[in-house]
Amino acid sequence: MKKQQVKEAKATPKSEVDVLFDKYAESHQNHTNEVIHWICVPLIVFSLLGLVWAIPFPHLEFLGKYNGFLNWASFLIAFSLYYYFVLSPVLSFMMLWVVGLMSYGIVQLEYWQAAGGPAQWTSCLVIFVLAWIGQFIGHKIEGKKPSFLDDVKFLLIGPIWLLHFICKRVGIRY
Repeated sequence: MKKQQVKEAKATPKSEVDVLFDKYAESHQNHTNEVIHWICVPLIVFSLLGLVWAIPFPHLEFLGKYNGFLNWASFLIAFSLYYYFVLSPVLSFMMLWVVGLMSYGIVQLEYWQAAGGPAQWTSCLVIFVLAWIGQFIGHKIEGKKPSFLDDVKFLLIGPIWLLHFICKRVGIRY
């Protein structure tokens, strides 16, 4: 009799980003909480970007006419996009577009401020506080504490966790 060789199926190890998504998803099982996240996470990212954008940045002569295009938010964007790129180049590229649209929105708030509207940072602070209230309501409904209370990097995972659902929906490998 020949010995039958049984090949064991080797499970493909999950990527780091999928491991993070799985962990993040543990505290996001309730449909209402997920809907709240689809609204509040982008608002938190937008408002946080706007708040950091509003921090005065020194004038750098060597930038010349481009001096107004660099601020503290530029560094936050660069750090975040690099982290996302390490996890998933596709999701990083998608976030680049999202951040670009958000930056446009922040500039519109600056124009509104210049035209006599509220200070850009005030608008962003109100959005930030309301969005976080929404987040905590969602987690109260969920019955689980937010992921970032265990590990602060989950504050960065939330936005791309949402984008990965879009990738899955349209069949893009991330």
